[in-house]
Amino acid sequence: MLGLGTLINTATVLLGGSVGLIIGDRIPERIRTVVVQVIGLVTLGLGLSDVLKTHNMVFPLVGMVLGAIVGEALNIERRLEGIGEVIRRRFAGKQEPGRFVNGFVTATLLFCIGPLTILGAMQDATGETPQLYIIKGTLDGFMNVIFGAIYGVGAIFSALSIFVVQGSLTLGGSALDNLLNDRMRIELFSAGGFAVMAIGLNLLEIKKIRLGSLLPGLVITPLLVWLFAVPTGVIG
Repeated sequence: MLGLGTLINTATVLLGGSVGLIIGDRIPERIRTVVVQVIGLVTLGLGLSDVLKTHNMVFPLVGMVLGAIVGEALNIERRLEGIGEVIRRRFAGKQEPGRFVNGFVTATLLFCIGPLTILGAMQDATGETPQLYIIKGTLDGFMNVIFGAIYGVGAIFSALSIFVVQGSLTLGGSALDNLLNDRMRIELFSAGGFAVMAIGLNLLEIKKIRLGSLLPGLVITPLLVWLFAVPTGVIG
């Protein structure tokens, strides 16, 4: 069934966030804090492992720098926060604005950035058993238990982002598979690793990074590979 993986991933995030919302008050603050710190460390490690897979650091580095400039020029972070605020007012008006928006944006970007999002969409588009999205959905669901406990309803609504983003990628999965060659995927995933590391830094509260501004880099990086990574290896 086309899109089954997206539906499964959406459902697991909804379920995980709901469980976290229910049990959140029963988890001591110190436990919630240390669990988020562990998630932040793991997120940093996952991001770093993707970054180090690059064949040439120039591509993800330049791609993410240019992407950040474009993202800031377009105010993408503020627009994401605006979307979160609109959803909060419509469905969760009583929840603290900063808590809802922070949960929505953090969970959305963490669940929608990474190799499994792209590769899973390609597999989901075939109509075969969506093994990658089942794995991703399981991981996302457990993680959203914690986010639901900390951020409340905002984390639950990240399921809407997963449905829209992964659903759109799945619909274009065949075209995406044909568009990206192996080298473009490697550098794209490396650039995504930087974004994932930024999420980890935010979770650890080491440095507040405007995550939305990094998103254009995920488009620019494979484009740079297509333009400059010629077979003769001028830029390698």
